[in-house]
Amino acid sequence: MSSKQPPSQSNHESGQPEKLWGGRFSEDTDTFVEAFTASVTFDQRMAKQDIRGSLAHAAMLEKTGVLTADEALAIRQGLENIRQEIAEGRFEWSVALEDVHMNIEARLTDDIGLAGKKLHTGRSRNDQVATDIRLYLRDCCTDIERELKRLLEGYLELASRHTDVIMPGFTHLQTAQPVTFGHHIMAWFEMGMRDLDRLQDTLKRLDACPLGSAALAGTGFPIDREMTAELLGFSSVCANSLDAVADRDFAIEFCSFASMTMMHLSRIAEELILWTSAQFRFVELPDRYCTGSSIMPQKKNPDVAELVRGKTGRCYGNLMNLLTLMKGQPLTYNKDNQEDKEPLFDTIDTLLQSLRAFADMTSALVPNTDSMYASAREGFSTATDLADYLVEKGMPFRDAHAVVGKAVAICTEQERYLDDLSLEELRAMSDLIDNDVYHVLTLEGSVARRNHIGGTAPECVRAAIDKARVRLASAT
Repeated sequence: MSSKQPPSQSNHESGQPEKLWGGRFSEDTDTFVEAFTASVTFDQRMAKQDIRGSLAHAAMLEKTGVLTADEALAIRQGLENIRQEIAEGRFEWSVALEDVHMNIEARLTDDIGLAGKKLHTGRSRNDQVATDIRLYLRDCCTDIERELKRLLEGYLELASRHTDVIMPGFTHLQTAQPVTFGHHIMAWFEMGMRDLDRLQDTLKRLDACPLGSAALAGTGFPIDREMTAELLGFSSVCANSLDAVADRDFAIEFCSFASMTMMHLSRIAEELILWTSAQFRFVELPDRYCTGSSIMPQKKNPDVAELVRGKTGRCYGNLMNLLTLMKGQPLTYNKDNQEDKEPLFDTIDTLLQSLRAFADMTSALVPNTDSMYASAREGFSTATDLADYLVEKGMPFRDAHAVVGKAVAICTEQERYLDDLSLEELRAMSDLIDNDVYHVLTLEGSVARRNHIGGTAPECVRAAIDKARVRLASAT
């Protein structure tokens, strides 16, 4: 069998549409190069935003006298027809026309003739794609913000139902001190609230319109950039035409926010995976969020949590992809930037799906309060309370630390809990100990003592939830 590749086929020979920029070229694009350089297979998802940008551009050109009223009307009607065709799945996408922008423009010209060719006056695909990406990302951020807020509301509801439930708090995955389940869930809320802040901060820098920058230097046609920005809902225009078409830092910043959010979801996923195991049995997930084993009939696997934990790596990779993509590019636009969309789109999809899954799953979480309480008694979680008690009685902390360490050693050897020790046994370690010691050795007494802002005492958790509801409601 021959190893030779078949001869390339030209657009003319294959009957493909003519390039809208083909006047400069003496031969058609190689079909392999055509497919290699095309982006329409993935950037067609920005079709609605591309049409929206074109409608705004046409309205501005009509106002400034570049288009007549009849031409602008024909463009509007033609674009609306195309929008309908795309929505109904009747639009025929062509790789030969490279991208979403050229496909729509070519279809418009076929439909309305000369007026369609005038639409691109005063703009370039460079500022067009920069605008489309910002519009698309802004729309997606609206969906992401909604799901993130839904997740945060779910955390608050879950925490409010379990402010008095006691569980072990961990350091180094070892039992440290008792906390309330509601307090732990509120830690998840604080992580997510910072993610929401980062998303809203990202939107501030996204909210500038590149249209009017043209290829890189602006345009000699009379344009009104403020009008276009206003029609598209941007609060400002990009201040420098070179920067407007060249940079994708807004996409990188979004992917950074997404990576941070996924990191938080991954940490929570890890806790859910541990907590649902037979070794912990802290929580139960409904069957609809789990799967079984093909060989082990007893298995109930927390696949949703595991997938979110795994998908976090995709977002990290996409962030590094975009950072690397931009790091060596001179101003202004380079074809490299075609590679910005797939990692951005993948990050958007991954984050949105993960947030939806988590919002649904955590709202259905059922804590096993007995297992949590029993586990909190293990590992001498009130040892620090006993040391604090001795300090309050006048003993230096390091001496108190040593006394409690001996008490723990005795209990470990005898397989007892600290509150199992009699008063006589405790006083044998220090005569500062009295009957009131048992108030601090119980789990309830331990959490109740942490009654300050940010503490785990039930009344503090309830107060934190009330404040959090106000914060979330005011986050716009």
